[in-house]
Amino acid sequence: MSGLRPYAARWFELLVPREVLTDTLQHLAKTRSVELEAHSTTSAPLDLPDLHSGLQEYSRLATKYGHFWPQPQASGREVPQDPEIVLEQALATLQRWEKSAEPLIVELQKRAQEKSDLELIADFLGVPAQLPDLDAFAGAGPTLAATLFLVPEAAVLAHAPPSVLLQRVTTATRNYLLAVGPTEQIAELRRSMEALRAREILLPQWLPAKRPETTRAVKARVDACHQESAKLLGELQQINDSTGLAAALRDIELLEWLVRNVPSLPLTEHFAWITGWTSDPDATTLEARLDDAGIPHLLRLPDEMPDVAVPTVLRNPVWIRPFELFARMLGTPSAAEVDPSRIVAFAAPLMFGYMFGDVGQGLVLLLAGLMLRKRVPTLGLLVPGGAMSIVFGFVFGSVFSREDIIPALWLHPLDQPVPVLVVTLVFGAALLTLGLLFDALQYWWRGMAPKWLGSRAGLLVCYIGLVAAPFAPAALWAMLAGAIWFIAGGALTANRHRLAALGTHAAELLESLMQLLVNTISFVRVGAFALAHAGLAAAVVGVSEAASGIGYLLLMIIGNAIVIALEGLVVGIQTTRLVLFEFFVRFLRGEGRLFRPLPPPPNSSDSAIPRKTP
Repeated sequence: MSGLRPYAARWFELLVPREVLTDTLQHLAKTRSVELEAHSTTSAPLDLPDLHSGLQEYSRLATKYGHFWPQPQASGREVPQDPEIVLEQALATLQRWEKSAEPLIVELQKRAQEKSDLELIADFLGVPAQLPDLDAFAGAGPTLAATLFLVPEAAVLAHAPPSVLLQRVTTATRNYLLAVGPTEQIAELRRSMEALRAREILLPQWLPAKRPETTRAVKARVDACHQESAKLLGELQQINDSTGLAAALRDIELLEWLVRNVPSLPLTEHFAWITGWTSDPDATTLEARLDDAGIPHLLRLPDEMPDVAVPTVLRNPVWIRPFELFARMLGTPSAAEVDPSRIVAFAAPLMFGYMFGDVGQGLVLLLAGLMLRKRVPTLGLLVPGGAMSIVFGFVFGSVFSREDIIPALWLHPLDQPVPVLVVTLVFGAALLTLGLLFDALQYWWRGMAPKWLGSRAGLLVCYIGLVAAPFAPAALWAMLAGAIWFIAGGALTANRHRLAALGTHAAELLESLMQLLVNTISFVRVGAFALAHAGLAAAVVGVSEAASGIGYLLLMIIGNAIVIALEGLVVGIQTTRLVLFEFFVRFLRGEGRLFRPLPPPPNSSDSAIPRKTP
C-alpha cells in the first residue's frame, strides 16, 4: 500500500559559511535528493553574485582557444569557495595562460594550415594528367599571378576574368582549379571563388621544378610540419601544467553549473542561506554528506512550509520508474493520489503482449529495446512489451507469423475468437474496478472516507453487479442495491435541497455507469487487435507461400518487418490510450508537482544516491 502513495518532499533550510557555498551545492547535488527554491525571511538578503560578466570573458576565451584546452580536471588543492573569488582567480589563470600560449598557438595554426595545403598539393600532383611545373606558378609575379583553388563539387564559376587561363583538375575525391593571369584579374577571380566557398591553396616558393622532386619535397615538408606541431604541443602542455589550466577550467565549469541551476540565494557577508525541497524525509543523507565533506552547517526541517506548490516524490523501484511516464502524461500524482506506475508496469505489458503475441517478433522488439533504451529511454518500454509478446506467442503458438512451428498453450486466435474477446472484457472490468478502489483509497487518504462510504461506494457495488450479471443473474440485485446506495446516500449527505439531490445523483449515476460501460467495452479492442495481428500474420504466410525458394524467405522477412513496425506502433498507441483514458480517468487528477533534483555538476565522479522513501 505504501508503494502506491507518493510522498511530499520536505522543506529544508541550510546555513553554511559563504566561502564554502559552491562546495556545499556540489555535495547537495550529488545526493540527487535536493531541489532548490529561493525563499527566506532573513533581513536584507543579497542575491547570488552576478557572475555573468566574468563568464562572458570566459566564453570569449573559449571561442578563441577552446580547441587547445585540456579536459577540466579538479586539482585537489585548497581554493577559496566564494564564487566571485573562484571566478576571479580562474580568469587570472586563463589570462596568464593566454599570454604564454598565444605565440605557440599561432605557430600551431600556421603549421596546421601549411600541412593541410601541402596535403592538398600532394593530392593534386597525384593526377596522371600532364600538368605544368608548380614552381613556375609559385614564383609568378608581379605582373602575372598564379594560384590553385580547391573547389566544392557543386560549385560552378559562371564568369571568369577574360585574360585568366584556367585548368580544371579532378582527383578521386576533389576538384581543383589552376589559374594564371594578370594580378588584378586574379584578385577578381579570388572574390568570385570566395563566393563559391572555394579554398585557395598557398603554393610555397621552395617547390622544385620537376614533379617527382616536388612530390618528395612536399612529403618531407608534411612530415616536418607534423614533427614541429608535436614539439609545439608538448610545449603547450607544459604551459597548461605550469599555469594550472585544467583546474581553472574545472572551477569555471562549476560556476557555469551554479549560474544555470541555482536560483538566487540569500547571502550576507559571512553566510549563505540555502533553501528548497528534499526527498530525504529525515535529512540523514544530507547530514551524512555534509559531515563527510567537513562542511560546517546548520540544517533544519521546519514543519511550517512556504505557501508554494510542494513537489511530489514517487516511491518506485528502479525497474518500475520507466512506467512513471504514463502518469506524467496526465500530470504528477499529488501526495493524496495513487501513483499507478506499479499497476501499469504489469497491465501495459500484458495488454501489449496480448495484442502482439508472437515469439519471434516479440524477441525482435525486446532486442530493439535493449539496444535503443540508452539513446531513447522511452524505447526501453519495448523490453517488457517484447517479453510479454514472447509469452503470448507461446500461448497462441505463433513464431514469426507461423502457427505450425510450436503448439499453442491455449488456442490459436482465429480458430476461437470469442474466448479471445471475452478474456479482454474481463480484464478491462477488473482494471476499472481497481480504478474505482483507488478512488476510494484517495478519499481515505484525504480524510473523506465517510463521504465515499455514504454515496460513491454504491457506484462500485452497482458496477460490479452490472459486469457480473451476464455470468450470474443474481448480481442484478447487487446492481440495484448499489444504485439505491449511491442515489439515497448522495441525497442524505447533501447539506440542503435533498429532494433535488436525489435527481442530481440519479443523473450522475446514469452518466457514470454509461461511462464505465463504454470504458469496459473499449478493452475488447485488445482482443480485436490480437485477432487482427493473427489475421495479418496469416496473410503474410499466405503471400509468402505463394512464392518459393528465396522468394518465400524474402517475403517472410519483409512481411514480418512490416508487422513489427506497423503493429508495434499501433499496439503501443492503443495500450497508452487504454491506460490513460479508460483506467486513469477513474481516479487520477494529476494535481501534484514533480520533484526535480538539482543535477550534479559536470564530470562528477560521484554516483547518484538512490531515491529514499520514508
